[in-house]
Amino acid sequence: MAKLESTFKNMVLSLVIISVVAAGALAGVYILTLENINAQKKAKQEAAILAVLPEGVTIAEPEEVNGLLVYRATLNGENAGAAVQTQEEGFSGPQKIMVGFDAEGNILNYVVLEQTETPGLGSHIEHWFKHAEKPGQNIIGRKATGAFAVSKDGGDVDAITAATISSRAFLKAINKAYAAFKNGEVEAHTGASQLNKEEVVEETEVTNE
Repeated sequence: MAKLESTFKNMVLSLVIISVVAAGALAGVYILTLENINAQKKAKQEAAILAVLPEGVTIAEPEEVNGLLVYRATLNGENAGAAVQTQEEGFSGPQKIMVGFDAEGNILNYVVLEQTETPGLGSHIEHWFKHAEKPGQNIIGRKATGAFAVSKDGGDVDAITAATISSRAFLKAINKAYAAFKNGEVEAHTGASQLNKEEVVEETEVTNE
């Protein structure tokens, strides 16, 4: 019996040692992976800021306005607008977007930093709203007013086919970005209307989510 007890203890001890070593290894891999992921996110963020602002601008340190990061830009000492990192909950998760405004509040460009919308539907937010050949699908160059809304809500922006919820979220994020750019608040009616049951079913049936 003594031999069995000794063997059992040794097995337990071995398992504990193996668990500790494995946990340490996993922790090390996680730390290395996290650092790499964070570095990639930072690089993507910096690239997005440059992509939505004119060339040659000087970008100030970010300021937080309404919970969003605003990167003011100057060109030859003059106001050149700003890049605003905005976010809104979409159909499948958060949409994180970088939006560029010129000094007058016109939208220069936008870049989707992160999104988990349905592939082939809501995921079209990355390009749908900058379609130069289709005015209803293009917000680039338009004067932002904080009131962008899809046509179903009385606005003049075409929603992504079968992805109204994702489209609403995107436009609400743009409205929030403009409010931060202007140091103001988004008006209550701007693209943030309640979803009715029919619209939720519309997208859910198509995506099977």
